Amino acid sequence: MIEIFYKADGQIMVSQSETDFPNIRYDDVIWIDLFSPSGEEKRAAEAFLGTIIQSRAQAEEIESSSRFSETDKAIFANTNFLIPGPEEYSMETVSFILTDHILTTLRECPLRSFTDLQRRILAFPKIYPSGYIVFVSILEQRIDLDADMIELMSKEIAQYNKKVNLGEDINEEFLLDINQLQENTMLVRENIVDKQRVISSILKSNKYPHELQSKLNVLLKDISSLINHTNFSFERLEYLQNTVIGLINLDQNKIMKVFTLVSLLLMPPTLITSFYGMNVWLPQTDTIWDWIIILGLMIASFLIIFFIFKKRKML
Repeated sequence: MIEIFYKADGQIMVSQSETDFPNIRYDDVIWIDLFSPSGEEKRAAEAFLGTIIQSRAQAEEIESSSRFSETDKAIFANTNFLIPGPEEYSMETVSFILTDHILTTLRECPLRSFTDLQRRILAFPKIYPSGYIVFVSILEQRIDLDADMIELMSKEIAQYNKKVNLGEDINEEFLLDINQLQENTMLVRENIVDKQRVISSILKSNKYPHELQSKLNVLLKDISSLINHTNFSFERLEYLQNTVIGLINLDQNKIMKVFTLVSLLLMPPTLITSFYGMNVWLPQTDTIWDWIIILGLMIASFLIIFFIFKKRKML
């Protein structure tokens, strides 16, 4: 799918066909959005821009070494967009190509930041005169969404902490949930740091308009604050995880303590029973009171051990 945003009569129009390129002036185009494009759509966009658009494999290959590259005609930037799921988060690679004043984006899945911005462009066309501003706006939208995700994770952490304070059921599943939240926090932090690298690289480029540097600097400050927030959230999760592990260990120690005390309390009666169970002659046997005497010795030994433990506050 291809969407071409271009200026016409003071408005911004949208074309969804690559066959419209010959009818659109180069200087009027603002943004070309390639969403899972076909070969014809991609080749038509390349011919219109006069540059090669990276494939997904090429973009991922560049990502392994650098998120940013430049040629004589274009700026290439690759970054990951985080997609939240019911439990796990996933990363989606998005490529940005800036040629003159035109922004070209290449992506493989629907993204909320793109959809919201496309509506705003059509509603307020004068705010988006060039692809550079569209690019900054996409990053702003994305960073706002990342901030919302961090806020939601903070609320989740607070809920887990409340469960621990209320003494609710703490088990292995609860610990696994905390571990999954840690993984999500690390993914969010990685995603934010990735954008920080891209923006820092763009600020060093001579091709990017200097009048937009102030906006990019503000984005860097926002990213720094989000990184600090994710670091704090991760520290809270580590503290919560250690607390849960400590509580689980305490419960296990209590169970082992009960078994140990029960074994110690029953040891003297067991010893007496074993002694009088031997198949030899023993004192206090062969009388009618044998079983009463043995039972009394067992009860007395049990009570003596019980009161010793009670006095030493072991029970």
